[in-house]
Amino acid sequence: MTFNIKKTTIPSHPGIYLMKDSNGKIIYIGKAKNLKNRVRSYFVKNQNYKTQKLVEKISDVEFVLTDNESEAFLLESNMIKQYRPVYNIELKDQQRYTYLRLTNEKYPRLLVARRTRAGKFLGDGKIFGPFTQGSSKLLTIGSLRKAFQIRICKRLPKKACLEYHLGNCEAPCQFKDAQDRYEKHVSNLESVLKGRDPQLFVKKLESEMIDASERLQFERAREIRDTLQRLGSLGTRQKMENVRDSDEEYFGARTIEQSVLVMTFRKTNGVIRDSNKFSFDLVGDNSFSNFLHQYYTTNQIPPNIIVNEMPENARLLEQLFSKKSNHQVKILSPAAGKRKEMIDLILRNIDVIQSKGSDPALIEIKERLRLHEIPKTIECFDISNHGIDYAVGSMSRFVNGRPDKSGYRKFRIKTITGRDDFAMINEIVKRRYLRLDSKKAQLPDLVLIDGGKGQLSAALSALQSLGLKIPCASLAKENEEIYIPSQKEPIIISKTSQALKILQFARDEAHRFGVAYNRALRKIKHK
Repeated sequence: MTFNIKKTTIPSHPGIYLMKDSNGKIIYIGKAKNLKNRVRSYFVKNQNYKTQKLVEKISDVEFVLTDNESEAFLLESNMIKQYRPVYNIELKDQQRYTYLRLTNEKYPRLLVARRTRAGKFLGDGKIFGPFTQGSSKLLTIGSLRKAFQIRICKRLPKKACLEYHLGNCEAPCQFKDAQDRYEKHVSNLESVLKGRDPQLFVKKLESEMIDASERLQFERAREIRDTLQRLGSLGTRQKMENVRDSDEEYFGARTIEQSVLVMTFRKTNGVIRDSNKFSFDLVGDNSFSNFLHQYYTTNQIPPNIIVNEMPENARLLEQLFSKKSNHQVKILSPAAGKRKEMIDLILRNIDVIQSKGSDPALIEIKERLRLHEIPKTIECFDISNHGIDYAVGSMSRFVNGRPDKSGYRKFRIKTITGRDDFAMINEIVKRRYLRLDSKKAQLPDLVLIDGGKGQLSAALSALQSLGLKIPCASLAKENEEIYIPSQKEPIIISKTSQALKILQFARDEAHRFGVAYNRALRKIKHK
């Protein structure tokens, strides 16, 4: 049942809106300066295909008012992280920095700091970090605790435990002198975690390593050596949330059909240190502006963010980023100079990806379906069966992940009587590729069938009868399971994956095209 927006009272205030499906699950969260104007705009004609699919699933809309647009930005970001709606931008590949926590106990413990989806730290005590990937966990798991004689027991025991006898803890639970020294141990540990000069501690460890070696305690000497190496890694990471004035990040964004491909270069001390690629659908309010805001919820914010085109609400983003990072942030779109050359380089990289068909989603399809080649051309078949006289077949054609409507085909069923979808699939697949093979025309990289194992077997039988070896898969609508010939169990791809969305789009287009043809035949019959 279609949601009736006319019967819904919508406030004309800033805030966020939560769109829900028939099960009450939040499927999209958006923000607006004027909720009434924005939400009603979804229910007018001429929306793109992906937004139409969103609107079809809406059963309810909930509103949360804010005082201004800035608050709406922040609330939207936190709510997206909490509920992870399927139609919102979700950046799974973002680097997440590790934080450490010294508990607020009489004799503190050192733990990895855990956070909620909204970014709030769990537990009490002091937080240290962020640390670069890997270094902190290696230190936390044993080396720092042992080096600083920090206890690991969740509850303070009544007498010394095994850690004391192994030399990893001085047992403040039992010995008065250990209790007196514990505060000093914690103070030394804090100094290292805060990035203060650790040389005194390093020299102490080096002395202990030499002493252990002379005593033939080689295992202890090796352990101290590993600790020194990890402390060196720790020392290189002490950027915290501070960045140099020369640090900047570059973003190139290209809109292709109803999706956006984004590539980033991060420049630190004049050198490109990192590069990454992301893509998202243009559904609802999803935009480059939203992408930037989501991206910098878990990435360090540099003083300069360089883009190929200015995002919406650029000044508002600058204010939010400046407040969060405690330094001034500027978003720039250069017209000339070295920065413009860097942006042009990113855009050339994106163009190369597109021209080669190496879209990340197509690469994922290749890997998940165990194909030998990237499926630049996908042809998808469906049967529209409304009575014996109106059974038809249809085929959509996608090139580089986008519809090629001039290549769509429709079929009248000629050799099958009755309701036999398997046989009909066999017929239309055979007719399609017999024609292409006889003309020596280029075959697709992947044949996709709407259905399950039975439909897939019917299509494979048709291809085998023609002596053709075209990769083939089927997409079952009920649970969006993918079947391939080489394995019994279906392949499950995340519903937020761009790879699955391309396959679904191809399937939905074949279905839409077939239903339209079926409807046209029935109209002609009844005239």
